[in-house]
Amino acid sequence: MLFKEQIANWDDWGKVYQSIPAFQLLVEHTFAKENLPMAEIQNLEPGTNAVFRVGDYVIKIFAPAESGMDQTLDLQTELFAIKRANVLGVSAPKMLAHGFVNDKYTFAYIIMEYIEGEIMLEDDIKNMPDDEKIEFGRKLRAITDKMNTPCEPFNGIDVIRDKGRWERWDKFPKVFQEERARYLKSHDFGALVFVHGDLNGDNMLMASQGELMIIDFADSVLAPIEYEHALIAATFDFDPAFLRGYFENDTDNLAERCFHGTLIHDFGGDIVAERIGNPEEFSSLAQLKAKFSAMIEEAFMCEYSHDDN
Repeated sequence: MLFKEQIANWDDWGKVYQSIPAFQLLVEHTFAKENLPMAEIQNLEPGTNAVFRVGDYVIKIFAPAESGMDQTLDLQTELFAIKRANVLGVSAPKMLAHGFVNDKYTFAYIIMEYIEGEIMLEDDIKNMPDDEKIEFGRKLRAITDKMNTPCEPFNGIDVIRDKGRWERWDKFPKVFQEERARYLKSHDFGALVFVHGDLNGDNMLMASQGELMIIDFADSVLAPIEYEHALIAATFDFDPAFLRGYFENDTDNLAERCFHGTLIHDFGGDIVAERIGNPEEFSSLAQLKAKFSAMIEEAFMCEYSHDDN
């Protein structure tokens, strides 16, 4: 037996998923299975699954079904998304191997190349000088423009109508939730494209040679393009310089697009609560839309003020 720990629920998984001793034999077996050279196992930035560096490689081991959170869909999504990124020339680590190990539990895994660099934490980006924020925004937009294009369905997720993805709106007044449900049912949000779905600083890596790279595609879905853009704008607090770089030639109806993207986003309720305002204060969609309009207007007023100086 390679893995000796007990996994009967999500708490059990949370206690061991960052433990090198717990996964040592499993990792060694997997690398031998894939004919890859073994090296010292090191921890990487913690997430939902077990992720380790092994020399020039990164191995992600997905939580088994016994954890209560079957990661089959995440695996399916990441396999499709990483392969697509590699084909499109999107700056992302190359996938080298994937498969399953049947042990005490069945573990799915992906092995990718390790990229030397630094995770672009949100505070690091926010503390950049304005000219660097503008350039960073441009680099990120060049990447998302490659990704945000039509593709075949790959995980069956309906981001707009799947009520199982609405739980982050539960903290909002009932009247707001009901209006949102009616709006989602009646509004045409446009064509669906591939989106990464969670482009925050934790999922961006600045490689040592200065190339911006995208990691962790587990939240990728088919969605209207605003799904991607709204989260990116909110993640960086509608910073004027960042917005200027990312939306350089694409500012038409930006507030409305951010409003729509947030309404349909899996993390939308959290975006509003953390970046826009107290959920209990919103009794209508019009109030939320007005908030977006004010924030975007203020951001671009700051931009013009900087330009004048």
